[in-house]
Order: sequence, then C-alpha cells, then structure tokens
Amino acid sequence: MQQLLSSGLYCPFPSQINKHVDILEKHALEWVLRFNLQASKTGYQRFSKSKFFLLAASAYPDCDLEELKIGNDWLSWVFIWDDQCDMSELKKQPEALKLFQQRFIEILKGSEPTRHDIPINHALADLRQRTSERASEKWFNYFLHCFEQYCHGCVEEAAIRAQGIVPNINTYMRCRRLSVGGYLFLTISEFCNNYMLSDILRNHKTVKQLELITIDILAWCNDVFSASREMDSGDVHNLVIVLHYLHKLPLNKAIKRAADMHDEKVKSLINLEASLPSFGKDIDVDLAKYISIMHSWISGNLNWYSLTARYETTDKLELVNF
Repeated sequence: MQQLLSSGLYCPFPSQINKHVDILEKHALEWVLRFNLQASKTGYQRFSKSKFFLLAASAYPDCDLEELKIGNDWLSWVFIWDDQCDMSELKKQPEALKLFQQRFIEILKGSEPTRHDIPINHALADLRQRTSERASEKWFNYFLHCFEQYCHGCVEEAAIRAQGIVPNINTYMRCRRLSVGGYLFLTISEFCNNYMLSDILRNHKTVKQLELITIDILAWCNDVFSASREMDSGDVHNLVIVLHYLHKLPLNKAIKRAADMHDEKVKSLINLEASLPSFGKDIDVDLAKYISIMHSWISGNLNWYSLTARYETTDKLELVNF
C-alpha cells in the first residue's frame, strides 16, 4: 500500500513556508500541553509526529506570527477532534457527537467553560477569545457558520458508519465536502492574512465554484494518502474506498483513479481561473489574493504528506479526557 501511495499528485502551485516556522513548532506543542489535549504519552507522541505546524506554516506562508499561532492552533484543535470522530468509539455514535458539538457551538457563541467541561472545550474557549480579539464580528459570524457545517459533516459520517454501509459517490461527496473542513480553513486563512472576502465575491457563483473545486482537491489528496489507515480502521469515508467497493475496482486501480480525479480537479481549477471575467480593478485584486490563499492550501497540504507520520498508525483511540 505505501508504494501505491507514491502517486505523484499534480500540483503546479509553488510550495512556500512561513518564516516563523521554527517558533511555531515550540508554540504548537506547548499549546497542546497547556490544555492537556493529549493526556497519554502515546497520544502526545502521535501529535508530535503529525507535524501539524508544518501544514500551518505552508498553508499560511505570508501571515504574521500571532495570526500564524492562532491558525496553527485551530488546525491542531480540528485534527484532534477529527481523530475522535474517526478513530474512537464516537465514530459510530452520531447522537453523542451532536452533544459534544452542541457544546462547542455554545462556547463559540460566548459561553464560558466550567470545571465540568472537558479539556477540548477549554482549548476552544481560548481560541474563541484570541480569534475574536483580532477579527471582525462579521467575519466571526461567517466562521461560525462554517464551523457548524463542519460539525454537521462529522455527524453525517458517523450516522453512515453506524449503518455499516459504504456510501454512494454522491453521499460521500456531500459529507466529505463538509467534514474535511475546507470551508472552515479557507475562512481561517482570511483571518490569518488580515483579509476578508467581499460580499460581492463571497456570493458570486464562480467564486463558490472555485471554493468547491479547491475543497475537492484537498479532500481527495487526503483520501489518497489516508486510504491505508482508513481501510485498516474500517472507515468508509474515503474516495479510494468508495471506488474500491462500489465500482469493484482493485485497490491499486482505485488509488490510481482517485489520483487521476484529483489531478483533473486541479486542471479544472486552473482552467476556471483562466476564464474569470474582470470585476474591476479593486475586486480583481481582492479575488487574486483569495485564489493565492487556495493555492497555498493546495500546495501546502500536498507537501505536508511527505513530512507527516499522521497516517502511519491505525491504532484505535480511546476517549481520552472525554
């Protein structure tokens, strides 16, 4: 399987790294320890080897240090929660997930955690405070909408796992576009770059199409590299696995097909960008910056897979601190 994953996915966008990357590594580990998000030695080692800070430094190459730290901690928080959704007992318990995530929403809307709250809730409150201090209310409300979409995707995937079925391609796509957190992280990229997409562009159908294509690229890149772990853990929310089971493709051909689909999406993104009309000088500059953010995420995400050990383990996670 590992040989099959050397797929050479297509990415014409240059890979960059934030100049604060060395400072970020130390901060990332200290923040996780501060909130006791990895209580066991094994969990902490797994987190350290995942090198999420390198993903943050690649996805946010131009932002200042404080915004970079916040962007990194959002990444860490989401990945830690994502592991609970995918690899613990919660992965087949949609109603239990809803309860946890309802509390997340309450905290993001201003509720203060108490001594009865779990560590991840306290970490979330810290992120809310640090983010809201530097963000506009309008941006934060849109971010909250994206966060709720992400949570909904996690619950939908858990409901499918509980049924013991492999989703069809359309159901897989609908859930994956939410659970991969693409909209969430593109919005965090706006924050990290002290930038907010104008209403004209955010509501434009072509910009929405650019976002959707970018999110598919991020999801399918992840699916190619995580297929081994997810197959061993019995997960089904992966393009490779859907193609393998529902299209009756041998595993090597399913991986090749998923890689080809990824590459076709990258080319369609480039073609769509080339066909964009002019919206006027100021709006064109605004859109170019947003496209640059998408490119950084695509290249940074792909580059990270050659550096992380996140997908080398298939160990079931315990509900640590939950």
